[in-house]
Amino acid sequence: MTISTRKTALAGLAMFGTVAMLAACAQAPATTDNNSAAASDFLPCIVSDFGGFDDKSFNQSSFEGISQAADEISGEFKQAESKSADQYVSNVSSMVDQGCNFILNVGFALSNATRDAAKANPDVQFALIDSAISNDDFSPLVLDNVKPVLYDTAQAAYLAGYLAAGTTKTGTVGTYGGQQFPSVTIFMDGFVDGVAHYNEVKGADVKVLGWDKAAQAGLFAGSFDDIAKGKTISQGLIDAGADIILPVAGPLFQGTAQAIQDSGKDVAIIGVDSDLFETSPEFASMYLTSVMKQMTDATKKITVDASKGDYTSEAYVGTLENKGVLLAPLHEWESKVDPAIMTEIDAITADIINGTIVIESPATPK
Repeated sequence: MTISTRKTALAGLAMFGTVAMLAACAQAPATTDNNSAAASDFLPCIVSDFGGFDDKSFNQSSFEGISQAADEISGEFKQAESKSADQYVSNVSSMVDQGCNFILNVGFALSNATRDAAKANPDVQFALIDSAISNDDFSPLVLDNVKPVLYDTAQAAYLAGYLAAGTTKTGTVGTYGGQQFPSVTIFMDGFVDGVAHYNEVKGADVKVLGWDKAAQAGLFAGSFDDIAKGKTISQGLIDAGADIILPVAGPLFQGTAQAIQDSGKDVAIIGVDSDLFETSPEFASMYLTSVMKQMTDATKKITVDASKGDYTSEAYVGTLENKGVLLAPLHEWESKVDPAIMTEIDAITADIINGTIVIESPATPK
C-alpha cells in the first residue's frame, strides 16, 4: 500500500521496535558487469522514502531484509535515509557515488529517481519496492537493471474485508489512506471487494466508509506523517458507525488508535504492511489482524541473489500463492471472531490461489 514529507515518528504504525540504525559501511569497488559482481566485492545499499527506516512499515521491513542479506553474505551495506521527498535523487546518487553494486529503493515515490539513476548507470543493479518504472508520459518502461518488487495486496486485503464484514457489530466498517498512490489504493480496493463478497454470500448489507472503488475516490490524510489528521479522520469514521478501520497510511494508524481510545468504543484496527501486533504492541488489544507484505523475506532473497550473480530485472510479485502477502494472526481478537469465518477465509484463500476468485484493482501488478 504507496508519499509528501512524513516524519514517521513511529507514527501510527509505531505502522508496525525501533530498528537500530547501522553505521555507514566501508566503500567497496563497483561491479564491472551487470550480473557478475563477486560476493567479496558486492556492496548492497538501500534508500528509504521519507518515512525513514523506523516506520514500523515497509521501509523498516526492507531495511531488515537487506541487513539480513548482508549478514548472510558476510558483507556490509550502506544506507541513505530520506527525510523529505527532495532528497530522493541526491540520496540515490550518493549510493551510486559510493560504489554500490546493488541499490534497493523503497517506495513508489522513488520510481523516477530510480529510473533516471538506472539509465545513467547501467552497470548498477536496482530494485524498487512497491512500484514499476515508467516514462514521463506514464507508459510502462522496462530496464535491464531495475527489478520491480510488487505486492498484490488486494488479495490479502480481500480476506481482511471479508473478515471485517463477518466481525463488525455495527454493520459499518471504514478505511482511509495516507496519499492516493497505487500501493495504497490496492489495499482499499481489495478490502471493499472482500466486504462485497461477504454481503453477496451472506445476504448482508455491511457498509464501507472511506473508499468508493468504482469512482476511485475516498478519504486521504494527504501525508504519511500527520498523526493528528489520522486521528481526525478516524474520529469521523467512528462517529459514522464504523467499528473496524483499515488505515493504509503508515504511522497514521497511531492516530486511529488514539481516536479509538478517546471514543471508549470497542473498535478494531486492521494494520497494513507488517503485523502491528508484533511491531507496535502498545495497541495490541485493538488489532483485529494486519494485511502483511513479506518484504523482509523478499528483499533478503533478492539481495542475496544479486550477490551471487543471479540478479534479474524480472518483477517479483508477492501473492497469496507464494506467501508474499497474507493475513496476520488474530492474536487477542481470536476469541471474538466466529471460527466459522476463519474456515470460510481459508476456503476463499484457496479459491483465490486456484483462480476461482479473481480480484481486480486498477493498481494490480501486471
